[in-house]
Amino acid sequence: MSQENKSSRFRLLVIFTFLFKITASFSTNAYVTVTYYNETSNHTITETCECGVYGLASPVANAMGVVAIPKNNNYQACNYNTEFTNTKKPWIALIERGNCTFAEKIQIAGRRNADAVVIYNGPETDNQMLQMANFGARDIVAIMIGNLKGTKILQSIQRGIQVTMVIEVGKKHGPWVNHYSIFFVSVSFFIITAATVGYFIFYSARRLRNARAQSRKQVCNGPSFQFKNISLLIVDSVSCVLIYFTCYK
Repeated sequence: MSQENKSSRFRLLVIFTFLFKITASFSTNAYVTVTYYNETSNHTITETCECGVYGLASPVANAMGVVAIPKNNNYQACNYNTEFTNTKKPWIALIERGNCTFAEKIQIAGRRNADAVVIYNGPETDNQMLQMANFGARDIVAIMIGNLKGTKILQSIQRGIQVTMVIEVGKKHGPWVNHYSIFFVSVSFFIITAATVGYFIFYSARRLRNARAQSRKQVCNGPSFQFKNISLLIVDSVSCVLIYFTCYK
C-alpha cells in the first residue's frame, strides 16, 4: 500500500474519531422541588425529586420562581406572540414538547423575561426524559422533565393552585450519547464510508489506467511485424471479436 493511501486512511480515521467525540456529552440531572399552594384551603404540598435533565446548551445553574403556563391552551408555545399566565419575576415557564424546536420555545419564554424554562416530554412517554439539543437558545436555565410530572403541574395551575419551583444542580452523568448524537454519528459514518469507498475506487481506477498505459507502451516498444494473412472471426455481436494473424518478421 502506498504512503499516500496510508495517509488518507489515517486522516479519515482521525476525522471519524473527532466526530464521535464531539457528539459524546455529559448529562447533568436537576433536582426539582415543586410546591403546590391552595389558597382556598391554605394547604401546601411540596415534592422533591431528581427528575430533570439540563439541556445541552443550558447553563448548569440553580433557578427558582412561580411556574407559569402559556395562555389560550397553546401549551407548546410555538407562537412568537405567546403570552403566559404570569410574568412577574422570578418566574419559570412550563412548556410542552412538540411542534417546534427546543430553542424556539426557550427564546419565546426568554422574550417574556423568564428566569428558567421547563419543557415536559410529550404524551405517552410517562416520565422519560432526554437531553435537549437547545443550541441557539438564550442563556437561560432550561431543563426537561417527564410528561407525568409536567402534566400534573399544568393541571394544578389550571385549577387555580399556585405552583412554585426550585431547580438545583444534581448529579453529572457521562459521557453518554443521546439520540441526536447517534443520528449524527450514523450520518457522519455513512459520509465517511462513502468517501472512503469513492477514494479507493478512484485510486484503483487510476492504477488500472496507469497499468494499461504501461502495457501499451511495452507493446509499442516491442519487435515490429508485417502481416500477410489476416483471418477475422466474429463470435457474436456482443461478446468479442477474434482476429487471427499470420505474420513474419
